Amino acid sequence: MEAQRRPVPSSRGPSPAVKQGAKIRGENLRKSFGDKVVLNGVSISVAEGESLVVVGPSGTGKSVLLKHLIGLIRSDSGKVYVDGVDMWSLSERELNGMRKRFGMAFQEGALFDSMNVFDNVAFPLRRSGRPADQVRSRVRECLDMVHLPGVEQKRTSELSGGMRRRVGFARAIAHEPEILLFDEPNTGLDPIMTDVINEIILELRERLDVTIVTITHHIESARKIADRVALLFGGQIIFEATPDDFLRSDHPAVRQFVEGRAQGPLTAEEFGRTPAGAAEDKK
Repeated sequence: MEAQRRPVPSSRGPSPAVKQGAKIRGENLRKSFGDKVVLNGVSISVAEGESLVVVGPSGTGKSVLLKHLIGLIRSDSGKVYVDGVDMWSLSERELNGMRKRFGMAFQEGALFDSMNVFDNVAFPLRRSGRPADQVRSRVRECLDMVHLPGVEQKRTSELSGGMRRRVGFARAIAHEPEILLFDEPNTGLDPIMTDVINEIILELRERLDVTIVTITHHIESARKIADRVALLFGGQIIFEATPDDFLRSDHPAVRQFVEGRAQGPLTAEEFGRTPAGAAEDKK
C-alpha cells in the first residue's frame, strides 16, 4: 500500500464559478488505480465562458481529472455535472451526445499518424455525417483559426511539435463544441511557440465563446490564459485564485511551485520530510 500523504494546508479563495451557475462541476471525485490514490475528493467548478487552468507537479492526476470531466474515465465515487445534468445518470447514447459538447486537445496532439492533416481534422466531422463540401470548408476554417492555412495535405511526420498541437486544436474545435479541454498544450515547446499556443487559446476563446479548462505545469501560460488558477496536489485542489492572486500568494505550496524550488511541501516526501514540516519553512 502507498503511504498516505499528510495534507498540505488548503486555501481556496472565492471562485467566480458559483455552483448553481457552473457549466461544469466535479463534486468530491475520487479515483484510485490499484493502491495508488490519484483523486482524493476533488471538487471543481467552471462557469460558462470561464477559462480555468489546473496546475501542479507532474504525476498529480491533472490529466486524469480532465478525462473525468469529459467522461472518458469514471470516478470511483463523486459526480460530474454539465449544465446541472449528472453525466453518469445518462444512458450510453445520451453520454455520447454529451461528449460531443466537448472538444479535447490531447497531449502532443495525439494525431492519427496514418492520416494527413486534412483527414485528422475531418475525422469528427465525417463521424457526424456532414456532407463532403461542408467538411472541406470547415477543415480549412479550423486550420485558419490555428494559423495553419494550406497544410491540409501534409503528413503528420512532416509537422513540428507546435504544428502538431495546433492541428490537434483544429480537430478539437471542428465540431463546434461548447467546452474546450487542453491537456498540457505547451509541454516540450520552445518559449516562442509556447506563447503562440497561448495566443491561439485566447483567440479561440474570444472567437468561439467557449468554456475552457487547461491542464499545465507552465506557470506563465497559466498567468496568460486563465481567469482562475487551481493547484492540484495530493489528490485535492489545495489552492485556487485569480492568476495575479495566485502569483502573489504566500501559501507554501504555491510559492514552491511558482518559484520552482526543489524543496518544499510539494516534494517533502522526496526529501524525507513531511509536507507540514516543509510548510513551516515558507519565506
